[in-house]
Amino acid sequence: MSRIAAKFEELSFKKEGALVTFLVAGDPTPHLTLKMAEILEDSGVDMIELGLPFSDPVADGSTIQASAARALQSGMNTDIYFALMKKIREKVEVPLICLSYFNPILKSGISRFITDCALSGVDGLIIPDLPVEEAREVMEESKKRGLDMIFLATPVTTEERFKKIVSATSGFLYLVSLLGVTGVRKNLSPLLSSLVFKAKGYCKVPVVVGFGVSEPRHILSIIEAGADGAIVGSALVKVIEENLRNRKIMLQRIGSISRKLKTATKIRSIF
Repeated sequence: MSRIAAKFEELSFKKEGALVTFLVAGDPTPHLTLKMAEILEDSGVDMIELGLPFSDPVADGSTIQASAARALQSGMNTDIYFALMKKIREKVEVPLICLSYFNPILKSGISRFITDCALSGVDGLIIPDLPVEEAREVMEESKKRGLDMIFLATPVTTEERFKKIVSATSGFLYLVSLLGVTGVRKNLSPLLSSLVFKAKGYCKVPVVVGFGVSEPRHILSIIEAGADGAIVGSALVKVIEENLRNRKIMLQRIGSISRKLKTATKIRSIF
């Protein structure tokens, strides 16, 4: 059983949803990313998704684009990313997920990249710009190395493609809650419940909702809709952006916000 599957089994027993948090590795520095990973685990976060910074993150809004730019300016590259992931794995026990656009993977070589993921303690891989129809080699290499390959489905994914994605994904299905890019939203889509219902009808793996999720009330809605977890990224990345000159406050706020978000996943355990 993969570390991701084991975590969902644990959460199911506790009647909790999963809180998955996203940060761009190396923003503002690799050392602070390591500290934040430890704080996230201590705050109850169930899985940590760390993005490999890329110059053209087409699925991301302005907050994460700026974060990737800061990380690249600080010197982050693929080698440093994997060295950092290895250090994080030595410090935390929760599942670690690598998010990378396909270009850096192709440049490194698919086999080498997947091998580096496995050797550094990564448990799952998300490639937002790689369609399932073109992912066979990555899927094969991931399976060899014991990595979960996590695919995305959106509100406009056709029934035919939904079936392909669900049959290919492992670990969980990343369900995009809205049309557009990542970023903080005031409200989630009014179609959320029907979207989750549709996904659960197809899926044998957990369904986790991301894009626009930034507040405890959003997570409550997601869990109440029947999803197995929620992904929060831009809300935490914004904390980094707003506190670049006061890193003590940055770390404190990352912890306090994460604790509040995690509390919202426990709604099922109350009833």
